[in-house]
Amino acid sequence: MGVVAQMSESAFQEEPKPAQENGKEDKENKPEETEVKEPTESSQGVPGSSALDTSSNVAETEADEIKSQEIHLEGQSKTSVCSIKDSSTRVSKNFVVRKPAKVIFNLDPTALNSKLEQPWKKNFFERLEARAQKMQQKIIDKDNLNKELEKKAEKNLPRDNLAKEWFNAESMTLDSRAYLLDKLLPTLVPGVEKMLMQVEKKKLWAEGDITTKFNPNNHLGEYLMRNNPYYIKDSGMSGYQRVMKDVTEDLKIHVPNTVGNRVTKMKESIKQKREQRQFIKEVKVRVTKTRKQALQEQFSEWILDPKGTIPMVVIQNVLHEFFQNPDLQLETCCKPLDIVDSMGPRLNKTEFIEYVSSYVADFKNEMFEKLLKHFCHCADEFREVIKTDMRRQIFAELFLHCDHGKVGFLDRQRTLALLETFYDQSSKMLRSLLRNPRQWPFIEFEEIDLPEFWGDMDNQKHIYEDFDRVLLEMNALLSEKYASKTQSKLLETPEDQHNHDEHSESTLPEQQRGTTAEQERNRISTKEQEQGRELTGEKELDKDSEQETHTGSTPEQGSSRELIIEQRLHSDSVIEQEPPQSMSSSEQGVNMGATAEQGLYRESIAAQGQHKRSDTEQGPHRGSTSEQGSRRQSVIEQEPHKGSVAEQRSHRESVTEQGPLKGSTAEQEPSREIFPERQQDSTLQSGRGSIFRESKISRDATSFEYTEISPQKERSQEQTYEKELFVSSELQEEVSTSRRKDHLSETTKKEIQKDPSCEKSQKIEGKSWSGELLTCNWKMNYIKCEDEEQANLLYSDNRFTDLHSIIRNIQSYKEVKGRSAFNGVSFNLLQFVQLLETFVGEDVPLSVSETLTTFFKRGYVETKEEKISGLEQTRQNASRVRQELLLEALFQKWDSDGSGFLDLKEIDELLYTYKEGMEKESMKKAKLHIQFPKPQPDQEVRLSSKQFQKYIELVVSELRGNEDHVLESIVEFLMNTLERSHTENLRNCARRKWLYQIQHAAETSGVSLEPVYTETFKALTQDAEAHGNKKICAHISLLEENLLLPDRGEVVLRNVACTLDDAPFVLNKVLYRDMKGISFTVVDEGKPIHVPQVQHHGNVFFWNHSLKKSDQNGSFLALPLQDAYMRIFGVMAVDTLKDKKKINIFVPHEIRFYQGVANVFSTAYHYVHSREHILHVVITGIGWLCDITSDITAITTYFIEPGLMQDSDYVLRNMMVTRHLGLTEIHRNPPIIFRKTCIFRDFLFKCTDSSEVVLASVCGENHILIPLRERTGKALGVLDFNIGKSKMLLYREFKDLQKMMKVVQAACYEILGELSGEIKKNYILEIENIGEVQRAGILFFRIMLQELQESLRLLTSIDFVSLLIYDYHIPAESISLPDSKTQELEANIKLVQDILIGVILFIHPELELSSEFGNWEKCKLYVSRYLVENICDFDPTAKHVEVNLQLIGEYIRGHSRIEVWKFGNIVIEYLYHWAHICLALMELNKKPSSAILPPLPSKTDSCVYAKMPKGNLPGKC
Repeated sequence: MGVVAQMSESAFQEEPKPAQENGKEDKENKPEETEVKEPTESSQGVPGSSALDTSSNVAETEADEIKSQEIHLEGQSKTSVCSIKDSSTRVSKNFVVRKPAKVIFNLDPTALNSKLEQPWKKNFFERLEARAQKMQQKIIDKDNLNKELEKKAEKNLPRDNLAKEWFNAESMTLDSRAYLLDKLLPTLVPGVEKMLMQVEKKKLWAEGDITTKFNPNNHLGEYLMRNNPYYIKDSGMSGYQRVMKDVTEDLKIHVPNTVGNRVTKMKESIKQKREQRQFIKEVKVRVTKTRKQALQEQFSEWILDPKGTIPMVVIQNVLHEFFQNPDLQLETCCKPLDIVDSMGPRLNKTEFIEYVSSYVADFKNEMFEKLLKHFCHCADEFREVIKTDMRRQIFAELFLHCDHGKVGFLDRQRTLALLETFYDQSSKMLRSLLRNPRQWPFIEFEEIDLPEFWGDMDNQKHIYEDFDRVLLEMNALLSEKYASKTQSKLLETPEDQHNHDEHSESTLPEQQRGTTAEQERNRISTKEQEQGRELTGEKELDKDSEQETHTGSTPEQGSSRELIIEQRLHSDSVIEQEPPQSMSSSEQGVNMGATAEQGLYRESIAAQGQHKRSDTEQGPHRGSTSEQGSRRQSVIEQEPHKGSVAEQRSHRESVTEQGPLKGSTAEQEPSREIFPERQQDSTLQSGRGSIFRESKISRDATSFEYTEISPQKERSQEQTYEKELFVSSELQEEVSTSRRKDHLSETTKKEIQKDPSCEKSQKIEGKSWSGELLTCNWKMNYIKCEDEEQANLLYSDNRFTDLHSIIRNIQSYKEVKGRSAFNGVSFNLLQFVQLLETFVGEDVPLSVSETLTTFFKRGYVETKEEKISGLEQTRQNASRVRQELLLEALFQKWDSDGSGFLDLKEIDELLYTYKEGMEKESMKKAKLHIQFPKPQPDQEVRLSSKQFQKYIELVVSELRGNEDHVLESIVEFLMNTLERSHTENLRNCARRKWLYQIQHAAETSGVSLEPVYTETFKALTQDAEAHGNKKICAHISLLEENLLLPDRGEVVLRNVACTLDDAPFVLNKVLYRDMKGISFTVVDEGKPIHVPQVQHHGNVFFWNHSLKKSDQNGSFLALPLQDAYMRIFGVMAVDTLKDKKKINIFVPHEIRFYQGVANVFSTAYHYVHSREHILHVVITGIGWLCDITSDITAITTYFIEPGLMQDSDYVLRNMMVTRHLGLTEIHRNPPIIFRKTCIFRDFLFKCTDSSEVVLASVCGENHILIPLRERTGKALGVLDFNIGKSKMLLYREFKDLQKMMKVVQAACYEILGELSGEIKKNYILEIENIGEVQRAGILFFRIMLQELQESLRLLTSIDFVSLLIYDYHIPAESISLPDSKTQELEANIKLVQDILIGVILFIHPELELSSEFGNWEKCKLYVSRYLVENICDFDPTAKHVEVNLQLIGEYIRGHSRIEVWKFGNIVIEYLYHWAHICLALMELNKKPSSAILPPLPSKTDSCVYAKMPKGNLPGKC
């Protein structure tokens, strides 16, 4: 109250000054009255005086009234003096409250005056306004009266239009004519008329010779004088004069620089603008009406819920995707979308139209047409989303049915065995749609033997059955068809003939390679492509228009198509029940053609499984399949898990024995086929069937009649050759949109009447949509979180009441939630559903999923022992989670200062008092089974949270009784024994929150350290203010290698971050060892150092040199920053120099908290850098993959981060994108992707939820999504491989993708293990000792090198001998072989020799200078078992290694990846990759600075581009 009163007095003293400045007149000159009137008139005084000054010109009649009002107001003020003086306190309060209203600087003076008007002023203006309105009304009445009189005069006196002849807008005489008409002629013309009438009256016009006294001039002059308009008012006007007046007014308008002219122009301009606005308004109304009609028609494209509505979140996702399209650049000019989090809000037709119209009102017609097209696409995609949701719901119910014990998981090996059995028993057509469950991604990389993983080149083991072979045959037929067709078109003119001849000569070797094993793709020259595009685009448009009605599809067609497929699947299954060997070739061909006619609507992959092998090929295949089925059946009935890995390998060998299946044609590298999705016309189906019949007959070497391919079929397949075949852009656009149904041209959409037969069905395969996407609420309905359940149980346990608040904080601060960990043993619901969805794919009807469900229900049987084992495992998991929660809560209660560790001695003192010391000896035995951390310099053993939990668990294991009960008893005892005051508990809670925010900043930083620094300093300053009552400054310095001045020490401390006040003096400064300071002492000793009074220490370095000695007063605390291996990497310093208090030392609980901050900062710092290193590895791996593959369109890397709010779902960060050329764009400020914005692209979250590989298709593009897993099995990120319109990669590229991902995942495990301290850093190569950043850059190559060396160790001498004698087979065979085959054999011999010589030069560089170098017979003597041993022990980055990289590169890089793959030798495959990895490491070792740097810790909006160094990796071709 004293402070408030003091403020009031000062306010009273300062009040007269602003009053005088504003010109206020103190009429009474009494300070008392002034002070009294201020509380009541403070809001009116200043404006009032201003009003008085400005109104001094008012008439004398108003002055008396104003003065009387002032006297009346002053009287009222005087009567209130006593009441205000009686309560000075109340006056002070009123004055203080009103005071801020007077100190206003940014308000408009007019607005302020209007608010603070005096009552007299208001009354005055009211009277003045009334008088003005009265005068105005009189003027209006007078004008109206004049108008009435004019109307009456016009009726009495008709208008004489003869005067209109005076109107002439000629510019030369305009001014004179206007002047005459205005000033003279209105009087002169009537005068002349009068004069002539007088002449006529006196009949003087005929008596020209008679003299008379009448003078016409005098008569006219007299008239003009009598009728002078300046003296005679309202003399009356004739009809002629009235018209002349109107003409004069009209003529004045045309006189420039006159008021009338300007007014007229303004009126015309206003009129034009008004008309323009009206026209625009009418156009907008028409456009809005048209658009609403288009949206109304578009609404019928969507599948609706039973109430005829659609979820709002779906429409919001459609708009969000459209606005986010970078090609349209709409993100900044559109209204922000607030996407809802649930499926609850719905839109009917009217609401849908209004909602969409509100966002697209300002769109141009072209943009609105694009939006409608986008809506049509999304409507089709939404059907697929609903269909997928129905399928996933079927699989979820299957999981719940098979989970008899309700344990929440199913056996993985039994599930895979059932899938293999179902796959083997399926028809040929169905197998072409299903994915092979014996291959990756169904089996993990670790389950594949190294020789099979790195050396298996059997194309038959693709995830799709015979993908490469069928793709090759299809492309060969299309290439032949187009070659003949184009040739006929190109021969129309002599010039075309000449160009064709030149083209034939230049492309003949390529065409030959297209029919042999030397070529991957059927390539056509660019010239021919251009010609083909011109001819095709001009001559086939008519065919396109004829086929246009067939290219679109309707829901009825879609459903009937799927029913036909289903019927065909049943018929094929009946055929397959017969022994496959009994089928003749003709029967196989007929069956193949029949199944092909169904036109599998998504991709061409269906066609790839519709071929038939010969009788000799079918036998062993079916035999091995029956053996597999019997073996799997035995597993299903008896074993809970699969057989050993060796059995799986033998099983795979039985499949690989089908080697004769690969003929010379199958060994060719097939070119990529990209079919348009969902082609449904019957012409296409019959055409595809004819193609398969052709391919079958050609393989049987039987003559056949060429079958013409229909134009529509031709277009649908030609569109897929974006790189190889030439297709017109018009046809490409037509085919690319053939998957979409009912695409209306938006400009004519309102004119087209919809045919009821073309309207889309509201059912999906005969099933209605319930209106809910059940998979959106899986976490609430199906997925149970064990830790949340155990936490709820603990909340209801009264024994642990003191831990309840801590457990709630632990749950709220928990890391990313909602992810499933992959353990390789069992599947939870999400993983099981995702596995089955990956198995069936997106093209299979729901009936097949139901058939699979029925098969699973019959086949998945658990024994009683397995059920009991599952229940026991569930109980153990629940017990483990409960124990972890209790021990973590106990640790945090014990560590009330947030230091992050406990003293072992203090722990033992309390534990030994348990049961009055009766269990002391048993507890001591636990110390024999645990390795404690090294003691601190003060002999203190500190235990972290994990070490504390492990120690308590070991103590519990040594005690008698049930472990769960014993542990809870110990926790209860320790909890009750610990004595913590309420203040300590509150302080602990606040500090835990600040520590959590540091870690949360690291997890949500987008791989940047700036948020971590910010939250760290915020925690330090907030704690100092709240719990230390002091002001601090802090900075963080990190150790760096001293490269500039090594004489001053090997390492330096660089200040990388500091508080804002110290930035000019501290930031980026370097501390050397020869300088004053205690920071290096902290680094050397590894313990904190506290200097209570820096002015008396003598060895403290002050960064601010301008600081006076008198101001060098305060405390200084330096703390070491340690990693998981207790290695020191920096120092965190805190001081109180800014605090003006004399005593401002740090107390023990503050020092302990600062140690906790340093510990959490270290964890957050290494968390960010581990993500940087993972990005570094991914960039290296992507660079390696992009250089040997060509069919991956883009690769996007995502990281998982916690949600922005507590208890919210996790989000994804788009860290970087790699385009087709291998250039990686790294986002400095990565965009965030929310689950609610991914209804149409939910495959990203499917992958992260289940931690499994996902194969998905969206907008005509196929994606392979592979999770990056933590060591716990949970996903930490996703790699999204966009393979364009291709159904799948070729087997060679598919295997290379697996190799890349296996190495990247192994590198992630190693990086994360080193971060947590679970594994020790393993330095294999010398280059790894350069630094952490360089080590991350070569980690990918090092792990791949280790994999290849391990694979080489498994080879036998026979594998190498077969290479050394390879050239001896040539003379005997080359006589009977054609030239192309001979050239192929010679190329293979050169490949073998070059690879071996290049490898030998790595191990024996002296061979280059010897005479044996050019002699192959001498060089191959170096190939021995010692060579393999040297290869396996070779370190390409060692300092003593000196080789001729240029010479080795000539031998190795002269051969492409495809050439090595086609050769098909495992030794050459190993050595080829090994040589390229060694070359890459050597080149990186020569230029360490050229290694790719990870994204720097910055939060700018720019991007960084990175790319692998060229020339060190195998080429694509």
